[in-house]
Amino acid sequence: MEGVGALSLRRLAREVGVSSGAPYHHFPDRAALFAAIVVDGHDLLFTRLDAARAGSSDAVATLRELLVAYAGFAADHPAHMRVMLRPELAEPAAHPEVTAAGVRPIELLRSAVLAAQDEGAVPPGDPEPVLHMFWSLAVGYVTLWLDGPVEARCAVLGTTPDAMIRRVASAVEELLRRPPA
Repeated sequence: MEGVGALSLRRLAREVGVSSGAPYHHFPDRAALFAAIVVDGHDLLFTRLDAARAGSSDAVATLRELLVAYAGFAADHPAHMRVMLRPELAEPAAHPEVTAAGVRPIELLRSAVLAAQDEGAVPPGDPEPVLHMFWSLAVGYVTLWLDGPVEARCAVLGTTPDAMIRRVASAVEELLRRPPA
């Protein structure tokens, strides 16, 4: 498997059956193509996360559902996710829309963490460590799922990656709902 790093505009044109110069009418270079994929991916991800938040009963349930929604997005859009997890491909310094597109999903997660702080389920103070904890959990799980180890481990356990992320998210929810000792 060559991966997304091996993609060129010329190869893309060949694979979709257009002239080698056709992609250059839309994208001046490879990084611009990747930037468009990342922006589209963040828009799709935000829509998925926002729907998960809207269907939740409280902040802790929202955090649970955001984990599940993030993993579900990655399963449904693995090509987007692989590019989104490789920011250097989109050259954010040359394409500031890449950085801007990533703000909405993070701000949605921040609002969920702040709501969980307001509800007393998450310690008060700077929300960034908790935000990064949830973000890391989601990205870590997705990375392991897309790269294969989760799939193999779940097969051994007689489950699926989708079912397992739901169990992981429920375990996190249970921990957050536990009364302080």
